[in-house]
Amino acid sequence: MTAAVVVPARSGRALGLACLGLAAAAGLTWGASALTWYEVTPAGRSAVAFTGAQVSPSLTGFALVALAGVAALVATGGVVRRVLAGLLAVAGAVVAVIAVTALLRSPFATDGPAAGLPQPPSGVSVDALRHQPTVTTAAPLLAVAGGLLLVVIGVLVVLREPRLSRLGARYAAPSKRTVELDPDRAAWQDLDAGRDPTADPAPGPGAGTDSAAGTGPGSGDGPGDGAGRGAD
Repeated sequence: MTAAVVVPARSGRALGLACLGLAAAAGLTWGASALTWYEVTPAGRSAVAFTGAQVSPSLTGFALVALAGVAALVATGGVVRRVLAGLLAVAGAVVAVIAVTALLRSPFATDGPAAGLPQPPSGVSVDALRHQPTVTTAAPLLAVAGGLLLVVIGVLVVLREPRLSRLGARYAAPSKRTVELDPDRAAWQDLDAGRDPTADPAPGPGAGTDSAAGTGPGSGDGPGDGAGRGAD
């Protein structure tokens, strides 16, 4: 027995939650970039503060990427949406690595080139901050949370994309496909619908047309035909 089965409807709620998560990840990442990550106290001077954007200028860019991902998820679908979700997951992993590294090690605990270190305000040199007492705040944890949230959303979208709604899907006709149904399951479906599963299907509107076609005035059984046979 075959029947047309409607493909399960895509979920607009799931897509909305994914977009909300991306917006939250963007907010966490941007907020972390604006907060103070380090306070370095050089000898004989007051503490010098460094924000997340100074430590890693790319954080602001990653926040914008997460925000742009909201529009990308809504406007795309299929393979394109999965590729974009994978890129978002990679971006989130990079953000998390940057933040975890900042929590574990001060950027000034090195003798590397000064150009690769956060630049202090005018009047303070990078060399004066090297290997000086440094206080690390909890602000990088916001970036860790934002990065991990971005990874989770990206992975979930890649795995669940067929269940997410698409732009304009509300106005599209539901897709159908013909599949083989288990006879027992089909019988239960008929019973649920109030039909007798043992009854033959009802005839279509034109089922009696052929049988009635030979009984009309010109069918050959009229008086003219009888008269002709009697003449023979």
